[in-house]
Order: sequence, then C-alpha cells, then structure tokens
Amino acid sequence: MSEQRPPADFAAQPISLDCLAPPPEAANDFGAPPDDRRAEVKLSLVVSTLGRSNELRVLLDSLQRQELKSFEVIIVDQNDDERLVPVLESSQWSFPVTHLHQPGTRGVNRGRNEGWRRARGAYVLFPDDDCWYPPALLARGLHIAEHSGADFVTGRAADETGRNINGRFGPTAHRITRRNAWVSAIEWMIFFKRTSLETLGGFDETIGPGSGSLWQANEGHELILRALRLGMPGVYDPSLFAHHAELNIYTPDEAMIRKGRAYARGMGFVLRKSGYGPLWAAYWIARASVNSGLALARGNAPQFRYYSNLVIGRLEGYLKHPLPL
Repeated sequence: MSEQRPPADFAAQPISLDCLAPPPEAANDFGAPPDDRRAEVKLSLVVSTLGRSNELRVLLDSLQRQELKSFEVIIVDQNDDERLVPVLESSQWSFPVTHLHQPGTRGVNRGRNEGWRRARGAYVLFPDDDCWYPPALLARGLHIAEHSGADFVTGRAADETGRNINGRFGPTAHRITRRNAWVSAIEWMIFFKRTSLETLGGFDETIGPGSGSLWQANEGHELILRALRLGMPGVYDPSLFAHHAELNIYTPDEAMIRKGRAYARGMGFVLRKSGYGPLWAAYWIARASVNSGLALARGNAPQFRYYSNLVIGRLEGYLKHPLPL
C-alpha cells in the first residue's frame, strides 16, 4: 500500500544498542594472522568493476590495512581487456582474491549478483571500484552485523574529516524504516547477511549503473526497501563511514549534470516501485526545486542546471517515462 503522508521529519529516534559500541581493543580476534590465507571467511567483499584499474588498486590497498583479516574479495571484471590481471596478482595481497572475468557483461548489479552467489562469507559488502575503507571499517561493520540481530547494517559516505558527501545521512544511529531509509544508506556501505540476499534474490538488475535502463541509481535503497517489506530488520550507524571521491555539485560540468538527471530518475523510479505515494515524490522534487532556486539566486548557473535536472529526473522516474528536453 502506498504511503500518502509526506516525510515531514526524517530525524529518527536514536537507539541504544550494545552492538554499536566499538569491539573491545583486546578482542581483535576476527581471524587468523595476515599471512594465513586459510583463515575462516566471515565477510565477502564483491566488487563489480568496469573501466578502472588504478582506483581499484586504491581500494585493495585500503583492504590490505584492515584490522579484520577473515575476509575474501571477489572481483567481477566486466572489462573486455586484461587490464586487471597485474592489479589482481594474488601474491600482492594478504587476503584471498577471486577474479571472475566476464567480458561483454554490463551492469553493476549483474556483477554484484554473480559475485555474492559465489561468496563464502556469512555477510557480504559491495564496495564501489573507486571507494576506499579506513582500517577499522570491516571489523566494526562485522561486529555490528553479528551482534545487532539485523539482516543488514548500513553506514555513510564521508570525506577524510568525516563530513558527509554524496548524499544525505542521518546524524544518529537508528533502526531503518521506510520513513528514514533515504538518509540511511549508500550502496557500498551496506553489510548484508548472505542468507537474506538469497531470500531477496539479490539486486534488481534492471536498475543501477550499466543496466541499460533509464533508472541509473538507488539500487541499494530498492534492495533494503524490499528487505523491510519482508520484515528484515536493518540498522544504520553514522560512525560507520568510508570514503569516495566527492561528486562536484557546486560547479558541475555537463557530465555531472547528465549524471545528476540519470541518478534522479533512479530515485524517482525506486520511490514508485517501492510503493511510496505521490506526496513522497512531491517532497523530494520540492527539495530539488528549492535548491535550484537558491542556486539561481546565487547566480550559480551550472548548479541551477544541475538541480533543475534533478527535478526533471525525479519526476521522470516516478512517472516511469522520460520527459522532452
């Protein structure tokens, strides 16, 4: 049933969960020493990648420095060439790396689904191929996941100072609901139980980057909203954050403006697909409209165009139909 009330206030009530405390300093026993590749795999990281190699090495370098040792990495390589062979040479890394080369395949969600179905870990995380994780991230995320009773645990995107980037995120830890889900997740910061992914069937391959559809974003939100609909509990903790290049929405170029519209279509589409009523869509469209007006008042023409394209894109997605330029 569609929810007709607009989201007047996204601030969730804080929760107090023992699992949200950092794991004890003396209990850093998540796996075997770094040089033992036979350690139990508690967490699988699935990376669907295309067109990047240096950025992927940055991610792997950050994984090399993780406090957690009991994890594996599955790379689903959609490149048509062999560019990742030197990057993925196993002798470089202290953790097991599985390289699934699938030239000709496209779509980040197709890669993710292929990867998690081969995962050995009880939990699965889906890094972007151009993000990187601070050293305590995997240990903390797994600690929360194992002790919270949640089917999925989420964090946020931040710069090196901890400032939110590339989205809106709640300031306090909370249980995830349909009302706060939109400020509680980003795709590469969701720890999911593998058994829950099996129940859900994984990501919707008709949305997200490379899907071939108009709906190019918010595939992670679509997945957690399906989980909530089935009664699977989720927990968000803002102290769980990692890093990504910041999208330039302040002086956006033409490529960023086009990306903004494609991503906005994804949001509108997921709102409609997940049963949110027109007032919810109106709320998000109105937010972009206000930001567009503020940019115009500041005389920032590129930012005005960016937010105007968010307005159009969210409307297109919710209507499931592209609008003329």
